[in-house]
Amino acid sequence: MSHNFSFQSEARCSQTYARAGVFVTPHGIVETPKFMPVGTQATVKTLNPAQLEAAGSQMILANTYHLHLQPGEKIVSGAGGLHRFMNWKGPILTDSGGFQVFSLSGIRTISEEGVKFRSPRDGALINLTPERSMDIQNQLGADVIMAFDECPPYPATREEVELATDRTYRWLKRCIEVHRSPEQALFGIVQGGVYPDLRSSAARQLVELDLPGYAIGGVSVGEPSELINNIVKVTAPLLPEHKPRYLMGIGTYGEMARAIASGIDLFDCVIPTRLGRHGAVLVGGDRWNLKNSCFREDFTPLDESCPCYTCQNFSRAYLSHLVRAKEALGFSLLSLHNVTELVRFTGRIRDAILGDRFTTEFARWLN
Repeated sequence: MSHNFSFQSEARCSQTYARAGVFVTPHGIVETPKFMPVGTQATVKTLNPAQLEAAGSQMILANTYHLHLQPGEKIVSGAGGLHRFMNWKGPILTDSGGFQVFSLSGIRTISEEGVKFRSPRDGALINLTPERSMDIQNQLGADVIMAFDECPPYPATREEVELATDRTYRWLKRCIEVHRSPEQALFGIVQGGVYPDLRSSAARQLVELDLPGYAIGGVSVGEPSELINNIVKVTAPLLPEHKPRYLMGIGTYGEMARAIASGIDLFDCVIPTRLGRHGAVLVGGDRWNLKNSCFREDFTPLDESCPCYTCQNFSRAYLSHLVRAKEALGFSLLSLHNVTELVRFTGRIRDAILGDRFTTEFARWLN
């Protein structure tokens, strides 16, 4: 790992592979396990940096593909990089554009060279290759950058998944060749679909490349939760003990708790802000729809035990009113609570691992 990055495990659960660690980056530390909010376009939707900090966020994400389209990496670079552009002082991770290979399958074609997209903005042709993805991410200046990968859909045939997994490995080697910045840690991504043997061989290949960190990708693409759990169980223990492990696109209580039990350190998901924009909140892991009539005259906080600004200052009735009236403040307040909820959940798990209480305190989420 570059001298600007380190990962140290502080404590381990005696019953599982769960660990509490400290990931050191050029823009500060991340105490793991940790949920990371997604800020696709250099903003976590409806929340400002001060709110994110108050919610306990330590590391956030941004998206290479979307920032390339708007405003363009040259503008971000001209501003002094993502941290200065969006005024976020903590660590940032950028994904590579690889997920868009999956999610925008209708407007792209894949070849060995890379992926060609039609811009949804103006129809212009975008040629995203491993080299281009690295160049864009180098200009964006995030602390952690992701290798360009091919994320196969679910369901997919074994042959399709095998081709995508092999190509992901070849693309990773091209990413390594052109990546030059010691201020940025390049993480490789383990693909392999729902096939345990493909996951195992992919993980072993990647580990040989001795990268600063590793991610498990290609999950949460439509497969059931049990399959995600199986994939993580097989893959995570094969990744190095002294490097951070990141499970991409996961953000429910159960999926995170089970992944932590397999040794995962970092998570990201759009769930908290997406739910907030649709009038829904997470309370104790349950999802509530504030449009429901039971909240109209409920003058209690969302969650009395939650320290967030929303719970400390407003009632369920007021939040229900804002959501029904489609007021922007409502979406912001709900998103703030939801982000706080998921960051706190991983924080409570961290405390439990440090005290070796993980399997007893989080038993309901581990089954």
